[in-house]
Amino acid sequence: MKVSDYHKQGYNCAEAMIKTYNEEHGTNIPVSLGSGMGSGFTSGSLCGAISAATMIIGYLKGREESTEGNMARGYTKEMMDAIREKYNTHLCRDLKANKITCEEIENYTYDLLVDILK
Repeated sequence: MKVSDYHKQGYNCAEAMIKTYNEEHGTNIPVSLGSGMGSGFTSGSLCGAISAATMIIGYLKGREESTEGNMARGYTKEMMDAIREKYNTHLCRDLKANKITCEEIENYTYDLLVDILK
């Protein structure tokens, strides 16, 4: 199932991103972590799908101690740069103003996330 399919079922974009990732990759990231991220953190700010993808990167590639290398930063930068190159923004309100649908940004971000984490 695509991220946008879960969004259509009533999950916000971040919850849908986490739910899809869990189902396709056998992880158990709490879907509830995305509950406050939808609609650009409810204020049109950073897109919830992008936020959740960043959280998934941190969950999978993040560090537990400050003395460890921070691999998550490199993965996140790669993702953020690709999104900015394609859409020229990461902000929910700007994506919507530019007629980018939630379905498009959700599915693009998810595919990008999976590709980056290979």
